[in-house]
Amino acid sequence: MTNRINRVLVTGGAGFIGSHTVDLLIEHDYDVTILDNLEPQVHGKKRKIPDYMNKKANFEIGDICNRKLLKKLILDADAVIHLAAMVGVGQSMYQIEHYINVNTLGTANLLDVLINEKNHVEKILVASSMSVYGEGKYHCQECDLYFYPAIRDNEQLKKMQWDYTCPSCGSILTPLPTDEEKLLTPTSIYAISKRHQEELCLLTGKTYGIPTIALRYFNVYGPRQSLSNPYTGVAAIFSGHILNKHAPYIFEDGKQSRDFIHVKDVAQANLNSLIYKEAEYTAINVGTGIPTSIKKLANILIEIFGYKFRPYVSNKYRKGDVRHCFADVKRAQNLLNFKPSVSLRDGLTELIEWSKKQGWESVDLFKKVLRELRKKQLLK
Repeated sequence: MTNRINRVLVTGGAGFIGSHTVDLLIEHDYDVTILDNLEPQVHGKKRKIPDYMNKKANFEIGDICNRKLLKKLILDADAVIHLAAMVGVGQSMYQIEHYINVNTLGTANLLDVLINEKNHVEKILVASSMSVYGEGKYHCQECDLYFYPAIRDNEQLKKMQWDYTCPSCGSILTPLPTDEEKLLTPTSIYAISKRHQEELCLLTGKTYGIPTIALRYFNVYGPRQSLSNPYTGVAAIFSGHILNKHAPYIFEDGKQSRDFIHVKDVAQANLNSLIYKEAEYTAINVGTGIPTSIKKLANILIEIFGYKFRPYVSNKYRKGDVRHCFADVKRAQNLLNFKPSVSLRDGLTELIEWSKKQGWESVDLFKKVLRELRKKQLLK
């Protein structure tokens, strides 16, 4: 374990993961300062501080690119948890400059302040993403060979041949847990910017002796995830559809799998990163290690809501989507003493109970996303 850290600056602390992290930090007697610009896509055009924000935290409304503000805030920080980022894979492909400005240049600005201005920061935690991997790890059982395939090409997807096959025997490859040693092959601007964030932080931290950890979050879900943001996680998008008695819209055949981890478990991983020094200067998966198909996720949500309709399987595809990716969790267990505690059904039940209280009205934002993706030739 590391020395006690008392004062923590959380960038993006008003967001979904950030607010839960702030709650847990304050529960463990940390002094927390939040920096958040209250992004309208997440918090609405009025940029109102969310009602769920912990009143014991110091709140600064501002931008990660504001050097003067960062210079002031790091004077009172022993650690920085850097969560501030634009999120959304599809959107990043046609808002390239914005994503790079916020995610890459915002991180560069933070690091530049840390190494050039007076401060006492002893640790940096940066939020990375499973999207940096691109496709996951695969195995051919017939040939006993392992594969790390490139993204599927349009010719394969046009034929609705969703799965990867062995180039030697032609059998369908079996997805395996993806470990941190896999070559990073990001397939979106968002994923590239997350790779930038983790590599900038790890390199700068190692060079200047500031213990740094990059956590590669898998598919995070739970209460406070924006239901009106059409670029948020799939569990929240599906919940918004079902809440308004619409069938969840599924790309491809619905058999693609992801690793869904509850936001409270992610907050715990963030806290552990401040405590355990064994993980310093390392990238670590934060997931459950359990693959769940998108169709299964939709059906569980429909069942918990108590409806009888079925999800809509479109057999359409988005350019850059991966087929399977779920976490190898051994490094998190060994270095962070981390093990998720919330089951998928329990976590989704909590998400649904929270979503019912929001009074969210459908404004067909998801249809707007589909139109934008078609217009930009990203949806086929």
